[in-house]
Amino acid sequence: MLYFEDLQAGQRFLSPSHTLSEDEIVRYARQFDPQPFHTDPQAAEHSFFNGLAASGWHTSSLSMRLVTESELGQAANGLIGMQIDNMRWPRPTRPGDTLQVEVEILDLRRSGSQPGFGVVKVRWTTRNQRGETAMQLESALWLQCRLPLPGDTLPPAESKNIPT
Repeated sequence: MLYFEDLQAGQRFLSPSHTLSEDEIVRYARQFDPQPFHTDPQAAEHSFFNGLAASGWHTSSLSMRLVTESELGQAANGLIGMQIDNMRWPRPTRPGDTLQVEVEILDLRRSGSQPGFGVVKVRWTTRNQRGETAMQLESALWLQCRLPLPGDTLPPAESKNIPT
């Protein structure tokens, strides 16, 4: 298990990798982003992408799965996201691309309103097999502390509310 105290700015976590097939890309897109450049290889040839491209949301969803399979995915209370900033997809993900995610810890601070928790600012970078960035985002994660600070009074377990 990983707790707030186990992390430090500059620390990096590397996920396992996953290779996307054309079938995966089309199935995901048909359900969640049914645009021809994601669902129809022939139509995609004549699109902005000049070929089939995975939905950015597919790349993001897969990135989430890969991060949960990394050491960071062992967070004590799970990977509870509080916000996402600066999300971008600078390069399309194609059939046959192998993606891997690197998460860098940017900043950490103890919560002032919820003793026993901290906010961890991270940057996710999803790269393909050529090292090209397919997705990048910054997010804030809500992470349980191993030990409260002296003087912290922990709320009852049933009233642990995540601040907005």
